[in-house]
Amino acid sequence: MPSTDELVAALERAPAIVIPLVRQANSTILKRRPEPGEWSIHENACHLAEVHPLFFQRLDLMLSETNPVIRSYDPGRDDPEDALLTLDLDASLRRFADDRARLVARLRQLGAADWTRTARHDEYNAYSIFTMFRHLALHDFHHAYRIEELLLRRDWPAPSP
Repeated sequence: MPSTDELVAALERAPAIVIPLVRQANSTILKRRPEPGEWSIHENACHLAEVHPLFFQRLDLMLSETNPVIRSYDPGRDDPEDALLTLDLDASLRRFADDRARLVARLRQLGAADWTRTARHDEYNAYSIFTMFRHLALHDFHHAYRIEELLLRRDWPAPSP
C-alpha cells in the first residue's frame, strides 16, 4: 500500500496552500463566476470547508460497519446552485483549517488495517479509507488549481503580492 504518512501530510498542507491563494484575490472578483454555472473563487474555497462533515461521516461509517454503502455527493445535483455564495468566506476558511487539523489528527490514529477498510460506492469500483482520503487530497488540489486559474485570469484584476 502507498504511504499513508505522505497522504496525511498532503491533506495537512492543503489549507496552507489554499487559504493564501484566496487571500491574494482582489475583493471585486471573489464571487465573480467565469461563466454561468462555473464556480467563483469564493465558491471553490467554501466548498472545501463544506465537504468535511461528509468525510467525517464516511470515516465513522467505514470504521464501524463492514463494507457499507456510500452514496456519491455531487454539489451540482445535491445543493442549490447558489448555496456556496451565501456562506461567509472568512468563517469557511477558518472551518476548513480547523476541520482539516481535526481530520489529520484522527487519521494519524488509524492503524494499517483501518486504511484498507472498504465501502461500496455508487460511482467507483473500489473504495477504501485510503482511496477516500487520497480522493480528498486530489480534490483539494483540484480546487486550489481552479482558484489559481481564476486568480490569474488575464482579463481580471491582478492578485495582491
